[in-house]
Amino acid sequence: MYVLFGYAYLAFQIGGFFCAYQAAARARTAQGATGWVIFLIAAPVPGVIAYLFLGHSRISDYEDSRRKSERVSEGVREYGERFAPDAALGAASIAYSRIAELPLTRGNRTEVLIDGTATFDAIFAALDAAENYILAQFYIIKDDDLGREFQARLIAAAERGVRVRLLFDQVGSGKLPAAWRDRLVAAGAEVLDPAKGRGPRQRLQINYRNHRKTIVIDGKVGFTGGLNVGDEYMGRSEEFGPWRDTHIRLDGPVVSQLQLLFVEDWHWMMRESIIDDLNWDATLFNDGSTALIVGTGPADDFETGAHYFFAMATDARERLWIASPYFVPDLDIRTALKHAAMRGVDVRILVPDVIDHKIPWLAAFAFFDQMRAAGVRIFRYTDSFMHQKVALVDDRIASVGTTNLDNRSFRLNFEATAMIFASDVAAEVEEMLIQDFSRSFELEKQLSEQPWYIKRMAPVARLFAPLL
Repeated sequence: MYVLFGYAYLAFQIGGFFCAYQAAARARTAQGATGWVIFLIAAPVPGVIAYLFLGHSRISDYEDSRRKSERVSEGVREYGERFAPDAALGAASIAYSRIAELPLTRGNRTEVLIDGTATFDAIFAALDAAENYILAQFYIIKDDDLGREFQARLIAAAERGVRVRLLFDQVGSGKLPAAWRDRLVAAGAEVLDPAKGRGPRQRLQINYRNHRKTIVIDGKVGFTGGLNVGDEYMGRSEEFGPWRDTHIRLDGPVVSQLQLLFVEDWHWMMRESIIDDLNWDATLFNDGSTALIVGTGPADDFETGAHYFFAMATDARERLWIASPYFVPDLDIRTALKHAAMRGVDVRILVPDVIDHKIPWLAAFAFFDQMRAAGVRIFRYTDSFMHQKVALVDDRIASVGTTNLDNRSFRLNFEATAMIFASDVAAEVEEMLIQDFSRSFELEKQLSEQPWYIKRMAPVARLFAPLL
């Protein structure tokens, strides 16, 4: 028996060195490579097992497949040129457009939706008004009260002749019963079958999570933001209580960009192009605002999510406020945020004081001291758990979406964020965030002054930062 254990451990050691080499060669960042190499060599048994599930941040066949999905929609990517805004937005707008690989579009209307009731009231009303088709996608869908109400709206739409297509992430929605899906299919909806569609479970890969939360109706109305489909997002969780989150409703040409992301995801997951089935002539509002959808994913040629935050940090002149449930950014983003603060920009990071995932929650404390030393202000939301992904640049730009301030959103997840270039929307988001700051406290303690478990465990959790 001991001999067998010895051979098994030797196999893991050999596997650890092999995986360490793969990590060093393929990881997107030096920090990520270093984290994996140390973990795999120091603890080969858990390291190899973890690497099989969480490693391989770049896999050529996966990227090739995703790029084929993107090429399916190349023919409609240039549609937005006819809705392009004037040059008054300046050079920064060019950077945002290049990061997103989509043009900024004018003539849009938006509605910021605060928390679950406002969000799902708006979503359900739009679903009930659908005439031709519904495209829906969420990271998490649960078979609870909200999940069944969402299901009922989709079934009702399908039964009145609306074509319903639904995607969900196999990891985030891993506990969704097959019967929930089957009821939709029986009503005529087209829904991802986790047993047949492409996804992370096929290759023991749970790194590539589709974190997007997207609704598109008739090519005219779109929704994105932080809320998934589950009772906790309505504030019904005994553990978290009131759930603080933000979504956004979009009307106008920018909806076609959100629709474009769904087309790519549908092609990847279902092996089917639906471009010709959809409406690409959204309403242009003459009094509307300029907007852009920033879609990110691991098949991007460069780290789109990281560039999105970097561009905001370098663009801000007076203020950069960011609300995110997690603060585990890479070195480049930390440097950009600190540099903005040292230039005199009012940089504020709003994070939850309530824990949902312990390791990223702890890891954030390891970064707070250096951020505060540069002038970045850290606020901790105490009223409940805060899950929103919102940013405000000066009084010019507001963004609402799914992208967290962490390495997973930067490089591993598929995300979608709406950027709105309009002073009135920025003012609305400013008022919302001021209310959130009033329900928070500003962090003033150093790490050395924190309770013992934070003081001891934060440096350890930080070692996993490149992997979070």
